[in-house]
Amino acid sequence: MAASTDWVLLAYRMPRDPSTARVAVWRKLRRLGVVQLVDGLVALPADARTREQLEWVAEEVTEAGGEATVWLGRPGSRAQERMLAERMAEVVRIDYLAVIGAAQEAGGAVTGRTVGRLRRELHRIGQRDFFPPAERDVARQAVDDLAAAVKVPG
Repeated sequence: MAASTDWVLLAYRMPRDPSTARVAVWRKLRRLGVVQLVDGLVALPADARTREQLEWVAEEVTEAGGEATVWLGRPGSRAQERMLAERMAEVVRIDYLAVIGAAQEAGGAVTGRTVGRLRRELHRIGQRDFFPPAERDVARQAVDDLAAAVKVPG
């Protein structure tokens, strides 16, 4: 990992009430795979897509009566950047383990519907998998093996 990797950060504050908007923003941030640095400050590795996504969330925050700013920055050291990457990888690792478990549970009773659901889940995880753990390949192989068992096209 390069020491100079840029990150896009979202600093935000939202009113406590109503909580609906706050919960919606937090769910959206989780789907994006952000790493929370401190309360109200999240980060993603910077690219055009992640920057745009956090700008959209910032707009949603302000529309809900909150305050939000989007920043570009770099961790102060390789160790800090490594820590951020490890935190992000751990979250997706757990999600990949869940897919592996679901594939194993399906076993001989696998259907095309099950394979489709697991492929969609792999896609959702992949959208926020910036630092792929080894479990990614294991999960993909487990789903591919299920698909082969029911002859579902890739």
